[in-house]
Amino acid sequence: MTTQNLLVELFVEELPPKALKKLGESFAATLAASLKASGLAAADAAVTAYASPRRLAVQVAAVASRATDRAVQQKLMPVTVALTADGQPTPALLKKLAAIGADASVVPSLQRLPDGKAEALFLDSVVPGATLTEGLQKALDEALAKLPIPKVMTYQLADGWSDVKFVRPAHKLVALHGTHVVHVEALGLKAGRETLGHRFEATTPVVAIEDADSYAHQLREQGAVIASFAERRAEIVRQLASAAAAEGLKPIEDEALLDEVTALVERPNVLTCQFETEFLDVPQECLILTMKANQKYFPLLDTTPGKEGRLTNKFLIVSNIRPADASAVTQGNERVVRPRLADAKFFFDQDRKKTLASRVPGLSKVVYHGKLGTQGDRMERVRAIGHAIVHQLAAHQPASVQSHDELQMLEHKVDQAAQLAKTDLLTDMVGEFPELQGIMGGYYARHEGLRDGVAIAIEDHYKPRFAGDALPRNHSGTVLALADKLETLVGLFGIGQLPTGDKDPFALRRHALGVIRLLVEKNLPLSLPEMLAAAIPAFGELIEDPGLALADFFQDRLAVNLREQGYSAQEVDAVLALRPERLGDVPKRLAAVRAFAGLPEAASLAAANKRIGNILKKAEGEVQAKVDAALLQEAAERQLAAALAEAQPQADRLFERHEYAASLQALAVLKAPVDAFFDAVMVNAEDPALRANRLGLLKTLHEAMNRVADLSRLAA
Repeated sequence: MTTQNLLVELFVEELPPKALKKLGESFAATLAASLKASGLAAADAAVTAYASPRRLAVQVAAVASRATDRAVQQKLMPVTVALTADGQPTPALLKKLAAIGADASVVPSLQRLPDGKAEALFLDSVVPGATLTEGLQKALDEALAKLPIPKVMTYQLADGWSDVKFVRPAHKLVALHGTHVVHVEALGLKAGRETLGHRFEATTPVVAIEDADSYAHQLREQGAVIASFAERRAEIVRQLASAAAAEGLKPIEDEALLDEVTALVERPNVLTCQFETEFLDVPQECLILTMKANQKYFPLLDTTPGKEGRLTNKFLIVSNIRPADASAVTQGNERVVRPRLADAKFFFDQDRKKTLASRVPGLSKVVYHGKLGTQGDRMERVRAIGHAIVHQLAAHQPASVQSHDELQMLEHKVDQAAQLAKTDLLTDMVGEFPELQGIMGGYYARHEGLRDGVAIAIEDHYKPRFAGDALPRNHSGTVLALADKLETLVGLFGIGQLPTGDKDPFALRRHALGVIRLLVEKNLPLSLPEMLAAAIPAFGELIEDPGLALADFFQDRLAVNLREQGYSAQEVDAVLALRPERLGDVPKRLAAVRAFAGLPEAASLAAANKRIGNILKKAEGEVQAKVDAALLQEAAERQLAAALAEAQPQADRLFERHEYAASLQALAVLKAPVDAFFDAVMVNAEDPALRANRLGLLKTLHEAMNRVADLSRLAA
């Protein structure tokens, strides 16, 4: 059977740019998968997706005009129900055959085959393969039905009577198998070979696609359209880099912006524009955000040594047209961006007329949550939690705070920053650009002459805001970030606002991961359970105690995060089974477990550890980790006790110094005596004293081996 490449294109009005990439991928994947399921295309057939602002298309390689016939064996019913005692068909069988389009003539050819404990009758038949028209119609219907459309619209067809619901009005449908049109329909359109190119720059008003293989080439040459999303994106990247290099500058990196701009143009043309240098007095984050969010421009950054990353007064636009004289395009964009930048400058100037401290009373007029009060209430809770964290830092690691004065200074900075951190929510700039909260607070704090440590803490207290984001830069910022995230987590868990499934409206998973990153990457000497316990009193009677639920939530998020970093499920389970309070130790414990697993003694000790755990679980009453040397009768148990007495003190000393890998390795010498013990000693001896002593020896061994991690989790 001969095959040819298949092309399908749906030509529509401008699609939502933020959704275009997913729409194109879904359309291509679903249509191709349906063709493969119908047997019209091979499972490994190449699939090429196309998506531009006005089209969704897909090319599937080597599609057959008709699928091969398939042999099908259909179960009918048990023999005892289908046939009488003398082998004649029963009315039930005849009724079943009639329902599937057969009659009594097929009875002699029915197969009697085992079906569980009985026999059943099976009908062998051949199902004709689907034609391409049938299969493509089904595939096209599925692809359109499964599109991840953000919001549908209703529009009328040309007849003036029929309504269609789709993401945007569709105007043309192309379906070509090689050079031949496949006669399918969708959204009131009949398939043909004609499509439209660029609105203004196509060389022909209508592009007639010759065959499935010439689609991309014809659109580029005749339609002035780069149909492939990936190719168009790569072309924009190339032009951005080239235009920036010509200015000796660097375009800002923003993958989401790049995807959105790729979805807005069919024939990208990057041009360089500029604005007045006076606007550079405004914080560059404001200018960058307004250019990216409102205008879809790419700001240009300085590359001069010592000035790297600073915003310049030049920016790049991605135009959808290529006029011989582009000055009108550049001047138009410069004229459009100027009022936006002027607004940002006005907001910045106006905001600085009021101090952050003068805005504090206003926080009590802003509702934070119906059950948790105002932003003013929240601010007071963050202050209280910040105080608790500072004192826990001092208690756990006094050396980190060199003097009482330094402790007081840190506490004062955290308190001042906590009091002012949310006040920028009341500024005009953050009202216009909520993404700048924290950042603008830092700028306004510096303008007022507040200590740089306080300003940095205000700016950084939302960090890390997303995966891979930077952490706060100083101690006060770190404490404030922890306090802010813990206030959110404890408060919302305390009123029952837990994440469910994919729904996490308050980003609690992100907040928990932020706490984890701060504790781990800063290697802070803090106990997570103690921090949670210290945060709860700040809420008074507003919440129920969320301690257990929140502890489990952190455990789950930490496990997911560690597995994403490449640690195995066994390694993560072994370490987290002990619920380590100090998360800063977790990477060291994981490294120790991985090093231990590579030792030749590891498998045997892990298996023995698991066996010991099972024995202790089955023991009657509570087993004490005590050993009476006088009751050690067998040579193997005396040898194990002696080896343990020698190895355990060294392992414990290393553990207390947080040298976890060395601590576990110090216990590797116990392999031989442990193996000998289980070969020669009956633990559950009849003598109660002897049995208790042997269980005490195993309990002592179990505790010594499981200080770093639960080694039984490494057992196969």
